[in-house]
Order: sequence, then C-alpha cells, then structure tokens
Amino acid sequence: MNDLNTPISLVRPPLIEFGPGTASRLSGWIRARGLRKALVVADAFNARRIDTLQLGIETVVFGDVRPEPDLPNLEALIEMADRSAADLVIGFGGGSAMDLAKLASVMTGTGQRLAELVGVGKAGKRKIALAQVPTTSGTGSEAGTRALVTDPATQAKLAVESMEMLADIAVIDPALTVTVPPAVTAATGVDAMAHCVEAYTSRKAHPLVDLYALEGIRLVGRYLARAVRDGSDIEARSGLSLASLYGGFCLGPVNTAGGHALAYPLGTRWHIAHGAANALIFPHVLAFNVPAAGDKTARIIEALGLGGAANGRDVLKSTYDYCGSLGIEMRLSKLGVPESDLGVMADDAYAIRRLLDNNPRDLTREDILSIYRAAY
Repeated sequence: MNDLNTPISLVRPPLIEFGPGTASRLSGWIRARGLRKALVVADAFNARRIDTLQLGIETVVFGDVRPEPDLPNLEALIEMADRSAADLVIGFGGGSAMDLAKLASVMTGTGQRLAELVGVGKAGKRKIALAQVPTTSGTGSEAGTRALVTDPATQAKLAVESMEMLADIAVIDPALTVTVPPAVTAATGVDAMAHCVEAYTSRKAHPLVDLYALEGIRLVGRYLARAVRDGSDIEARSGLSLASLYGGFCLGPVNTAGGHALAYPLGTRWHIAHGAANALIFPHVLAFNVPAAGDKTARIIEALGLGGAANGRDVLKSTYDYCGSLGIEMRLSKLGVPESDLGVMADDAYAIRRLLDNNPRDLTREDILSIYRAAY
C-alpha cells in the first residue's frame, strides 16, 4: 500500500455542478463559452429527454449507445460526429454514453482508429469541448479519464486513458436519476461502492484517495437501500450521486482491481450489465482479499453498516446477503451463464493484468475459477 511519501496526481473536472436542479446550469456554461452546436451521446431512453437539458443551441443526437458498447457502436458515433461539425460533445446517460462521448471528443476529425489510442496518453490534444451529465449513480465516468469499448472479435475490453478525455464540466443532477428502476439502482450503486472498495484495498491505495473511497462506501451503506425502496427519495439519490462521483475520483489515480477484472467477462461474453456483474462478484473477491487487507476490510464492513467479524467467511456472507437484499441476482447460473464457460471466463479475467496487478492478494487462474464456481 502507498503512503504519504508516494507522489500521486488526483484529477477532477475543472468545473463540477452538483445537486438537484443543476442540469439547467449547463446552458449558461455553454453560452459563456460561445459554443454553437452540440452532439449529445445517449442511449435510446435518454435521447428522448434531451429537452430536459435546455441546451439552447443547435443539437444533433446520437441515441444508439448500447450497454457494453463495442467497436461498431463507436464507429457509428464517430461517423456521425465527423459529419456534425459540433464544437461540443455531451455524454448524457450512464457510463457507456459518457465513455463514448470521451472518445468522440478526442477522435472526431482525426481519422484515428481506436487501436491507435489504446493505452495511456496516446490521444492528441482535444479541440472539442466535452460535458458529462450522468443519469445513473454508478460509474463515476463523469470524473474520469478512461473509456472502455469491447472488441467483438476477441470479447476483450479495450481501455483508453488520457487527460484529454477529462470533461470541461460535469453536471451531476440527482433529479435525473429518479427514473432509474430499482434493479438498476441497486446494481449501479454496488458498482459505485466497488470502485471505492477496490481503490481502498488496492496495492496502489493512497491516503489522499482513501478519504474519498471510505466516504463513498459510507454513502452507499447509508442511502442505497433507501433509493431502491423509494426511487423518488431525492436525499438518497443525492447521496448515491455523490458516492458515484467519489468512486470516479478513485478511478483516476488508483483504479479498480480484482473485482472488476472478474466482472468484465460476464459483460463481454454474456452481456450481463456491468453493475450487476460487479455486484455478483463483489462479495467473493472482498472475502478472498481478507488475508491481505484485513484491517481495511473491517472498515469497509463497518462503513456499510453490516457489523460482525471481518474474517473471510463472515465477510462473504454479510456482503452476499446485503447485495441479495437489494434484489440483485447473485448466482451466475440464474443469469444464463453455462458452467462449461467458467474456464474460458477465468482465462479472460486472468489476462486483465492492468487490474489484477492492483489487487492486494495475488489471484491465480485457479483462484479465479474457484470464485466463479462459488458464484455459480
């Protein structure tokens, strides 16, 4: 684990508008910047409610963002972006929409293909303004510098990281999240928590980031069940929006670890929603990591309000029961994943070194397979 003598860079958008009703402030920022045309990147649902943003300028909409977006989805967006002549890209939706918006902001007009950008710091200087408006509370992508797209040929996620993809403005209006169904609220809330937990227990953990991570976990413990019970509870929605943002802060300098590595094949191979995949895997990896992160695991359990001992067996039971109480499906077998595919999934997860190498305890391929079997 890192200490105060370890240099670290903490990134955040230059301007953050946070709180119920702040979506209306985006138009003022647009006018102040003298921007003339926006390309809004959204899924089909959010594409139908662009008017809530009251942008006040000419707008074109790419409304075909898919869950776990792939290369063809990105290519269709870039084709539209190249034709649009927009000087502003707005990600309006969950993490998929915001990730594609980031890529559009650095790829439009360049003729580059994604393969040229995969890795760290390969994007050229952005010439288009970028705004992010999340409508779920999970990914924290509005505050991050990474974007993920699936290669359908390999079923692998391609990761691009660049400071050029850091938004000029993030408008986080919890009122935009009240329409999120209970099941999605639960899964995305656990995803936000997983970002905080994995950063907090990471080999790259840092005291500066720990502050955001632990508070994000507390916010999820305090508000997630409330928001699942009553989607109109604006205080609970605001707490989750803040937890998601804090998780995004954690992703920049520290990033996720084993939990996300094991969750990714569920999405790329079986199209299980990212939040649901992370929620299903979360208890197993947290319990696995207890021998290497016992003290921090105890603080996580306390922050969630679960109580009890922090040994591996109790951690697994308490967090498994917690996720299940939110209505999240916790068995791979119930999600259509065939048992015969667990070995291939273990191979895929074990290859994600950029995340596994952050995990506080080494995960072998056999460890991963054992976790999938336990989750089956």
